[in-house]
Amino acid sequence: MNTATDGPQAAERLECRTIPPARPVSTLEEDALAGLVNSRPRSLPPKYFYDARGSDLFDRICDTPEYYPTRVEDALLRRHAAHIVDTVHPFHIVELGAGTSRKTRRLFDACAAAGCRSVYAPFDVCREVMLEHGQGLVADYDWLTVNALVGDYHAGLDHLPAFAETTLYVFLGGTIGNFSHDEAVAFLTDLAARMKPADRLLLGADRFKDPARLHAAYNDAAGVTAAFNLNLLNVLNRELEADFDPAAFAHHACFNPFKRRIEMYLASLRPQQVHLGRLEHVIEFDEGEAILTEISRKFTYPALVALLEESGLAVLTPYEADGGDYSLILAGRG
Repeated sequence: MNTATDGPQAAERLECRTIPPARPVSTLEEDALAGLVNSRPRSLPPKYFYDARGSDLFDRICDTPEYYPTRVEDALLRRHAAHIVDTVHPFHIVELGAGTSRKTRRLFDACAAAGCRSVYAPFDVCREVMLEHGQGLVADYDWLTVNALVGDYHAGLDHLPAFAETTLYVFLGGTIGNFSHDEAVAFLTDLAARMKPADRLLLGADRFKDPARLHAAYNDAAGVTAAFNLNLLNVLNRELEADFDPAAFAHHACFNPFKRRIEMYLASLRPQQVHLGRLEHVIEFDEGEAILTEISRKFTYPALVALLEESGLAVLTPYEADGGDYSLILAGRG
């Protein structure tokens, strides 16, 4: 890490711009109408977890002893970042769903050591988070320029800037597992279409393992994941003028062995009615009826290779955790 640079020089290396959606993205009202009012079983997309409290709770999940993916992925990056940077020599590093950019610092450390002065473009929905952490990055790395991009990658990548130089696209956190198969193929195909022959994708994906260990990772003893899941009801109450009682629901996460994925639910503890004020609807829950709030698919290595190939990408270098716990894959256009 380099010595901090104060004052205007650091400020001049941080910019932020909005990326318009390439296609319509459903609103919370539309998703609630489709997933809660008009569908049984009920479901909501996981993007609504991440209000300020939800983002803080997710950071705390990453620090629980049971939640291994963050630690394992960070260890892989620490071990292999130098090889990744030496292999790609990226002029641009574009991170999709950047969040706090905590693990991406491993790549910046490797860039500093190699004399590779990359430009970082985090792409995420929250301007405030990216500006806050962007300020920390330009202070800690006196050579780094941060061009933050505010937008939703679910809405397509057509309006991302065209990067003329070699670009490393980064998609970490095992987030690809939150997509259904068809959604993952559509997303990766969209990304592959943007990539030049020398561009690369660094993809993090969680691997299939002992179901008991998977179960524990999403049911931590301290109840942080439960609080994170239940906080979704607070979001619905605030944004939809609803009257969910979080105490009347329970967090339930289980491993589905047939689909090889964790499924996370909010289960009603009793029969109840909930008013969705902004939608002018009342929904009824039976005891035990649940809302599916997230899936997290777990991959075998051959399944990852097949997913990338179906999307027009090819594995160039796999970086594997001990015992096949987790994969970082450096991929290029097939």
